[in-house]
This record gives sequence, C-alpha cells and structure tokens, in this order.
Amino acid sequence: MKYALKLYVAGNAPNSIRAIKNLRKMAKDLVDKQLSIEIIDILTNPTAIAEEKIIAIPTLVKTYPRPICKVIGDLSDAKNAISWLGLGREREKFTNKIKGDKQ
Repeated sequence: MKYALKLYVAGNAPNSIRAIKNLRKMAKDLVDKQLSIEIIDILTNPTAIAEEKIIAIPTLVKTYPRPICKVIGDLSDAKNAISWLGLGREREKFTNKIKGDKQ
C-alpha cells in the first residue's frame, strides 16, 4: 500500500530542520511501506497551510490512505508518530485512568 505524507516546515527553523531529519530516519525504518513524501516550506508557499488547515509548524500530514492524520512537532518520538499515522501497528488504545478508579 502506498502512503502519501506532507511535512509542513518553516524554512531553516530548528524544529523544521529536526522534523526533516527525523522524517528521513522514519522513512528508512519503514522500508516495507511505499511512501510518497512532500516537504512544503510555508515561507515560500504560505497558502499551503490554509488548504490543510495547519495550525502549528512543523506538522506531518498523512493524506492517503484515509483517514487523514496529523502529527505536530519535530517527530522526535518516531514510534508514536508512526503509530498515530497508522504506518505501523494499529493505533494502541489509550485510556485515561484516575488513581483509585476501579474499572
């Protein structure tokens, strides 16, 4: 299956540079997946953030297959980013438990 990813960055900002570097490492870890990666610099293409409704930079968006998923940040936590984007194992179910709550 092919996955389409778009990484929105802001020029040479430190977080953007880290996000690009971390995305490249993630892509190497996902050699069994067919990835299409597009890096979009909002400084040269400012209208792009309105199209995807980007609210923070850097943001990685999985546009295909659906559902569309977004991960905000420099992707330093690659394991969680891969999981939330649906590129690894199925998303783990997260539950909030309050101390003393008996469920």
